[in-house]
Amino acid sequence: MITDFELNQIEARCLNASAGPWKSFIEGRDHESGSDFIMTGSDNDIELTGATQTDYDFIANAKQDVPYLIAEIRKLRNELTVKNH
Repeated sequence: MITDFELNQIEARCLNASAGPWKSFIEGRDHESGSDFIMTGSDNDIELTGATQTDYDFIANAKQDVPYLIAEIRKLRNELTVKNH
């Protein structure tokens, strides 16, 4: 089971990363020319070496998915605590 400390560390990493939302842009799918990249909510786009298109999609969506999952874990833990008291 993930501890509160570990959950807080995951949340901190997400909060300290470039602002979101992030979106992957794949050449030929999302734009016509240039390289694949992840657009962040800041001025710093991310380009990766050796990443597949699905890697780009996964990494870009993690910026939105991780906070959602953390919130869901905390909600469920709270419900369990209320139920058990």
